[in-house]
Amino acid sequence: MSSRETVLGRVRRALADVPRGELPQQAPVARDYLRVHGRRSPAEAARLLAAHLADYRAQVHHSTPGGLPETVAGLLVRRGSRRVVTPPGVPEEWLPDRIEQLRDGPALTPLVLDSVDSVVTGCAVAVAETGTLVLDGSRDQGRRRITLVPDHHVCVVRVPEQVVDSVPQALERLDPARPQTWISGPSATSDIELDRVEGVHGPRTLDVVLVSADGRQTADGGATRS
Repeated sequence: MSSRETVLGRVRRALADVPRGELPQQAPVARDYLRVHGRRSPAEAARLLAAHLADYRAQVHHSTPGGLPETVAGLLVRRGSRRVVTPPGVPEEWLPDRIEQLRDGPALTPLVLDSVDSVVTGCAVAVAETGTLVLDGSRDQGRRRITLVPDHHVCVVRVPEQVVDSVPQALERLDPARPQTWISGPSATSDIELDRVEGVHGPRTLDVVLVSADGRQTADGGATRS
């Protein structure tokens, strides 16, 4: 018996008691697992998010809504970025005049994006317990390719409204029909020798700006405030 036949045989045996024609959504699924591990305030959730982002080697920054353009511009200038791609929903004033801004669209091929220094986006939701940012292709996030090809990603997160404690809470906010990109720190991988290499299948550098009404520092350390 081939490996294929062995696997298919196991699948058939596992489904032997399923009525013919039954669809997955027709069968109830027990969801009695913990939705959140512990209780925390919005400020505590933001601090946990910042700590996990920093642990994954993302750079965390803090800003007020009014100071956000200056914060984003400062990150791009510090990086030395000259060409930056942005989705249609990102305000033009976030970028300094001396930086060439490319709006996301079909004309931006992977070859063009490879010549871009940075990408600036918003996010759909951020998960505190895992330090994960989720993009869903909305107007302030753009197509998936623009956050995979450029080497530097600046992602803006609104606190507390875009921060949730857990993955189950994040899934409740997301539309499963939309394309999703889940980001936990810069792109990284390790070979069999456990040598970490960054930038293999995405940005080598991730700057996350947490925007709150008072711009209060929410990280335990290693974060900057603008």
